Amino acid sequence: MEKKIIQIDALPQLKRKLRVAAYARVSSAKDAMLHSLSAQVSYYNKCISSHDDWEFVGIYADEGISGTKEDRDEFQRMINDCRLGKIDLILTKAISRFARNTMTMLETVRELKSLNVDVFFEEQKLHSISNDGEMVLTLLASVAQEEARSVSENQKWQIRKDFEKGLIWGGNNTYGYKIVNKKMVLVPEQAEIVQRIFRLYIVGLGFQKISKLLNDEGIPAMYAKRWNKQSLQQIIANINYTGDLLLQKTYQENYLTKKTKINKGQLEQFFVENDHEAIITREEYYAALEIRRKRAEYFKLYKFKVHAYPLTGFVR
Repeated sequence: MEKKIIQIDALPQLKRKLRVAAYARVSSAKDAMLHSLSAQVSYYNKCISSHDDWEFVGIYADEGISGTKEDRDEFQRMINDCRLGKIDLILTKAISRFARNTMTMLETVRELKSLNVDVFFEEQKLHSISNDGEMVLTLLASVAQEEARSVSENQKWQIRKDFEKGLIWGGNNTYGYKIVNKKMVLVPEQAEIVQRIFRLYIVGLGFQKISKLLNDEGIPAMYAKRWNKQSLQQIIANINYTGDLLLQKTYQENYLTKKTKINKGQLEQFFVENDHEAIITREEYYAALEIRRKRAEYFKLYKFKVHAYPLTGFVR
């Protein structure tokens, strides 16, 4: 019987859609920046949905934080989804939005490349997975990092000049005041609450009782939904309520992480007497501080006694 070979054609392969995500970030939680973040998210939603051969995975967006990898929850979630094989392509506005320093950029891009995940940087019109992608990214990331350092140094210089003039630089409003043209302006209805907090504390009420009182009356706190020990401690410790102003209480560790630290003498501070309208007297402020100091000493001593003699009263 004659040998016969029959060719069986392969089944046609359905082309899988490219699974596309986008990453957006702003480095400040201020309203203008958050509006920018919202605009980025809206843009990427429309962009990805407009491609028939793309499958929308999602938008990963971090707000009001630095460009270090460790501090960004959404960035970390996106990288993890890449490891799980959920993403083929990431869209992002620019190198500076993706990572602030060259090392973080290269580490991340190399890992994504090993997972066959491409990153497209729109401003630079660059695909990370291309042949010369890593070399170009290294150069551009280094330039972006140097620009960030230069901007940071210029900003530090301007901040110092403002401090020397007794002017506030950035920052959030203090409860009882609002910042207008780098000066503190009284907010009367909040100022009354601050006065009340100090007087209640001085006559003997603790933070727990004061916070319960304010919450029961439905008085809104500044940032938290409800008053608590921490928000009251911040008010009692704030010398600005006396009309004096202490500048550079905090500082940023460096231009990459932008982590805020309490200034404990690492940098000089600027004290401005009679800078703005006072809410309490200096006597009330220092009386409250002294009460807090004594209470802290008492609780420290009480805690020591409890731990040092845990069976006191039980052994006969």
